[in-house]
Amino acid sequence: MAIQSIKVPNEFLFRRLHSLMGFWFLLFLMEHLFTNSQMALFFTNGELWFVRSVDFLRNLPYIHLIEIFLLGVPIAYHAIWGVMYMLKGKFNAIQSDGSTPLIKTGRNRAYTLQRISAWVLLIGIVLHVVQMRVLAYPAKYQKQFYLPIKLDSGLYPLANRLGVDLYSEGAIVKEKGKLAEIDHKIKLIEARLQERGETQANTGEYDEEMGMISQSLQKNQFLKDHLKGLESKQLKSGQVMTVSKSFGNLELLSVRETFRNPFMCAFYTLFVLAAVFHGFNGLWTFLITWGVILSKKSQSQGVTVCIGLMFVIGLLGMLSIWGTYFLG
Repeated sequence: MAIQSIKVPNEFLFRRLHSLMGFWFLLFLMEHLFTNSQMALFFTNGELWFVRSVDFLRNLPYIHLIEIFLLGVPIAYHAIWGVMYMLKGKFNAIQSDGSTPLIKTGRNRAYTLQRISAWVLLIGIVLHVVQMRVLAYPAKYQKQFYLPIKLDSGLYPLANRLGVDLYSEGAIVKEKGKLAEIDHKIKLIEARLQERGETQANTGEYDEEMGMISQSLQKNQFLKDHLKGLESKQLKSGQVMTVSKSFGNLELLSVRETFRNPFMCAFYTLFVLAAVFHGFNGLWTFLITWGVILSKKSQSQGVTVCIGLMFVIGLLGMLSIWGTYFLG
């Protein structure tokens, strides 16, 4: 008998890939919220796990390629196909004008919430990326990171504990003065050497002054790069420039500043709850789609497990936000 080849529809493959990318996003969400939850422990004199974790990830080889191809591309694919599904799908668990059926069951409500949470998640991810990777992303010059932070009474002891330097507008002006002094010193030494001429080129005094020029040039270059960092972003009223060799230190200060604002806490609460529900409700459908749970009993047990994980990871998300707000 001739064996006929079976052609798999593209729609089937695209949906399976969409489901797989959703699972990949959920794994990232769990890691992200677990790492962020450590901030509240830090602010209660816990270990600096958050800072170490961020620095570890930041220093991975090819980190930008990892972010693009292991995070950006999968999430973008899931989002694009998700939008297409959302535009085609219709809610059937919300009262309508009668043109669509109304079926108030648990799974229909979950279907509706899945679509609503998807829109919240899509908007939240865009705003989150803009805030954390554009507006509040530390600038790097040489081996130091720079980020403007709003000054408050708790920032001084926290910065001292982290080993972060704070520069006000006045302190930046002083750094400019140091650079001008070094430039003036170099010019004076060069002028003395030119006056003496080539006859003293091999003397010990000449070598000593050349060494002084070399050291001054090194300080000069460091200060120039330092000032570029200090002036990388314009300080607003009430802000200081924070400087650290640790990227994680400034990320922690950035998140702390974000969650000092009750409005931002409310926004991120909605964002995290939508992400957690979308992720774990999607996990249940993922397990069915890929044939992991097929019987009615296993599907019922799967719901229980997914709800339990949803609660735990959601709690970590709330700890990240409100723990930082009350303790930071």
